[in-house]
Amino acid sequence: MSACKPTDPRSRRQFHQEHAEQARAEALRLLEQREALGARWLAWVATELYHLKPPEFANMVRRELERLSAAHRQFGDASQHVH
Repeated sequence: MSACKPTDPRSRRQFHQEHAEQARAEALRLLEQREALGARWLAWVATELYHLKPPEFANMVRRELERLSAAHRQFGDASQHVH
């Protein structure tokens, strides 16, 4: 993963394009642990997100996690397979 820090809109857009698939995969990995960890999941996810670098990538994963969680609440497990 690139450690660049996007500062202008073009580099932010490029960073997002280059890392979007990886961020989605990471968010899915985190979601897969929800049932196994139960009540401990939220604290575990916070720790996992804290350790992701660079912070811009961690934010992408957090947003994707929120998006997938909302879709899961609305549509169930099938939403994880829709792009």
